[in-house]
Amino acid sequence: MSARYFEDFQIGERFSSPGATLSESQILDFAMSYDPQPFHLDMEAAAESSYGGLIASGFQTLALGFRMFYQANVINACSLGSPGMDELRWLAPVRPGDTLHTEVEVVAKRESRSRPDRGTLTMAYEIKTQTGEIVMTFTGIHILRCRPDAEASD
Repeated sequence: MSARYFEDFQIGERFSSPGATLSESQILDFAMSYDPQPFHLDMEAAAESSYGGLIASGFQTLALGFRMFYQANVINACSLGSPGMDELRWLAPVRPGDTLHTEVEVVAKRESRSRPDRGTLTMAYEIKTQTGEIVMTFTGIHILRCRPDAEASD
């Protein structure tokens, strides 16, 4: 995808990332470092839990979901960071062997009043499995650089 800037995005525009498969060892490694709850870390405890087996941390799913979107090179040329996200929901467990991908839709766009070199996009994220099941949703708020004047006159 060619370099895009704030002006290039339209409300309703959708993007989809390639997939990534989560292995059991990736789930265990993440859990050991960041989310050591038994259903993320201990096979026996996970089997006895309400999940009936090992599941990935929601935080791991969130990080992977954003990474996949970023690797799709949609906002890479213009991203200036983010003030945060809203409405994070974990809807279904992610299990070893699940292949996830990210689908994103532009839902709002606002030019900055105080900084004319940037604007803010609000994007609705869905993280889905290989079967199309939505396992996570959230709203991301992205600060994006406007197209540089030199390029705008080309």
